[in-house]
Amino acid sequence: MRVTTTRRDLIKATAGLAATLGPARALGRALDGAGAGDVTAVDPMIGTGGHGHTTPAACLPYGMVQLGPDTDTGRWDACSGYNHDDPSIMGFSHNHLSGTGASDLMDVLIVPRIGALVLDPGTRERPQGSYRQAFDHADERAEPGAYAVRLKDSGIAVELTATARTGLHRYRFPAPGYLLIDFAHGAQPTPDTASLRDDPAADTGVSEASLQRVGANLIVGSRHVHQWADGRQIHFAMRLSCPLDDVRFFTADGPVPEGSSGIAGAQLKMAIMLPEADKTPVLVKVALSGVDVEGAIANLDAECPGWDFDGVRAAARAAWADRLGLVRVTGGTADQQRIMATALYHTAIAPNLFVDSDGRYRGMDSAIHYAAPGETNYSTYSLWDTWRAAHPLLTLIDPAQNARFARNLAVMTLQSPFGPPVWPLQGVETHCMIGWHSLVVIADALAKGADGFDLPALWHRLRALAFEDDGHGLEPYRRLGYIPADTVRESASKTIEYGIDDHAMAVIADAAGAHDDAAKLRTRSRNWRALYDPETGFVRPKLSDGRWAEPFDPRALGHDSRHWPDFTECNAWQATFGAQHDIYGLIDLMGGDAAFEARLDALFATDSGLLPDAPPDISGMVGQYAQGNEPSHHIAWLYAWCGAPWKTQSRVRSLLATMYTAAPDGLPGNDDCGAMSAWFVLSALGLYSVDPVSGVWILGAPLFPRAELAVAGGRLVIEAPGAGPDAVYVRSVRWNGRPWTKSWIAHAMLARGGHLVFEMGRQPNRDFGRRPESRPPKS
Repeated sequence: MRVTTTRRDLIKATAGLAATLGPARALGRALDGAGAGDVTAVDPMIGTGGHGHTTPAACLPYGMVQLGPDTDTGRWDACSGYNHDDPSIMGFSHNHLSGTGASDLMDVLIVPRIGALVLDPGTRERPQGSYRQAFDHADERAEPGAYAVRLKDSGIAVELTATARTGLHRYRFPAPGYLLIDFAHGAQPTPDTASLRDDPAADTGVSEASLQRVGANLIVGSRHVHQWADGRQIHFAMRLSCPLDDVRFFTADGPVPEGSSGIAGAQLKMAIMLPEADKTPVLVKVALSGVDVEGAIANLDAECPGWDFDGVRAAARAAWADRLGLVRVTGGTADQQRIMATALYHTAIAPNLFVDSDGRYRGMDSAIHYAAPGETNYSTYSLWDTWRAAHPLLTLIDPAQNARFARNLAVMTLQSPFGPPVWPLQGVETHCMIGWHSLVVIADALAKGADGFDLPALWHRLRALAFEDDGHGLEPYRRLGYIPADTVRESASKTIEYGIDDHAMAVIADAAGAHDDAAKLRTRSRNWRALYDPETGFVRPKLSDGRWAEPFDPRALGHDSRHWPDFTECNAWQATFGAQHDIYGLIDLMGGDAAFEARLDALFATDSGLLPDAPPDISGMVGQYAQGNEPSHHIAWLYAWCGAPWKTQSRVRSLLATMYTAAPDGLPGNDDCGAMSAWFVLSALGLYSVDPVSGVWILGAPLFPRAELAVAGGRLVIEAPGAGPDAVYVRSVRWNGRPWTKSWIAHAMLARGGHLVFEMGRQPNRDFGRRPESRPPKS
């Protein structure tokens, strides 16, 4: 027997909520007004070590500029430009990727120094004779919206802060000095992404660039960069608080004739000599634009017209306090409070604003567009990661912002020659990862009441992808019902994830009135079942002729990973549970609830060993469960489907306690633009959305005794009196004072606000959520 509540019932309820609120209602405001969030609880250094790949750069929520230190540009654990283990700082650049597994950005590096002019960036291992400078973490401070450090070699005190599109620097020199602008600086190319062998000696791929002095204190520049996002264009405008009396230009580290006011080429640098730098603090402000130099100047004048460093820093702090105030927790340990606040902070670093103050932006077709009235444009969407927890979190605490992201992705879908965005960065499709999970974000937003989409145009574009495009393994996916491992790389993962995208596209098709197409897509979303092998009990790759690919090891990336992988950053242990939209289908294939529960238990209990070809993304191991990478993140929550949610409660609380710490290496894997952190936030609240477009939240075991969330309807209070390291089990639940016996709750109910109370205990209540009618509804 299965439950009778359907996904369409939940969507109707959520749509009713949206109609009640109306499209113009202001959402996503901090509880009790601005300044409600505790900025001091955030530690931006969490995740900067290990494989976290986060940056401590100063930024605003979703800002274009992330101004911060660069310690390295050429290895995987310095993808953000900064790694906590590095002993020296190269300088301070104006945009960074936070938590990703690939490198890019680090535009407009500014190097403050005293003494002789040095142009060589050196290396992390050999800093001697370079412009790198040593530093100690004891002399370093980072908080939301600000960063500061004292450089040991020169004694220069550095302070950084930011507005949305500008970075503001304040330098205190102990002696006369200079500022070097290294416009050749950036992430180093990765010639062999599969093995992550970076080439620290290679130049950043700049095909053309220019630097120009304009007037008494203005410098502008542009460059065309071929890094991970191949072909992106970036422009900047910089003003100094002192005159530019002595400016020197260099190309390929060679000087140009004295008196030059500008330079063009590829490997460009510029030195601004400051003979009186020790007399008064030197301030520098820099604005970025993806459109042109004029846009950068306009951004600079619009957002940072003066030199009030302390005022800009205070405004940044207030913006973060407002953002952090969307979720407040009470109780727990000091470290748990710090981890929670930092995780919430990490979820709002990206996506990044990528539009000028006048509304112009460079689109996914490389053309210049104007944002529609009331809309904007963003970049840095790590969609393969963030659809799972980061965007669902936003649908709860800031649905207006998430709707803006979803509408932006829909516009990108119409602009891009490649269709739905996969991993867009500054107007360039990187094609990183698999699937088209921007569609899940759009469908999730639609299912939860977002509006303002051009649905006829969107579905016209998506229908071609769904039923006509033959690339990326889509032709055999439609013809055979799976993607064959002997013709397409990552075939097993693609088959599973294309099913998730079909499930999402069906929601969009229904919204556009294409109900026949929606029905076909829902049927096709179950294609992944063709890869389930009842003999082994695993999803596994299959060949074009219908035979299973051999050899098969559930710990392997594929049957011949020397040639290509069959799975994407996971193995068969994890991928078998990957069809997040069809859990009941997997239970049926496995032979029922008991078999499914036993296989989940086995996943967590089996040996944690990995084969030598496993990528570093597969980390944070518990058995073959990998908390360090997103394909595993929903799996501990699946016990609700077989009537054993008490196992979810225990397992998730264990993961919260063991996988996240208040230390630089405190994340179990890449933060992936807030995805890893969003899992912590939701799990600590006792909620998770396994299938976001279903409108269903699975109930777990809250980490904190009390949490308050700003939701569309007002305030959601989640209480778990007595929650602690031993009290990890839910004895009972009450919703608005009445008993709640289900292991899930509808998004529409939580979004209206209310009071959710968990009675916690040391022993499980095995009856809670056990009955079929108490389990999650079918998708």
